[in-house]
Amino acid sequence: MKIIENLAALIKVKTIVTLAVVAVFVYLAIVGKISADNVMSIAMMVVAFYFGTQTEKGQTK
Repeated sequence: MKIIENLAALIKVKTIVTLAVVAVFVYLAIVGKISADNVMSIAMMVVAFYFGTQTEKGQTK
């Protein structure tokens, strides 16, 4: 049952937005609209923010 709870936790708005932002920037890099260095910087910021808020959320509970 823990696996189902973890999967349900993944389907949240913040998770979907995070994955969508990363996917858009990866797509733009593949198409050649922006450089791979920019994608890496932006993706790292988004992922760091997401995991930072998840960690903080877990510590307050």
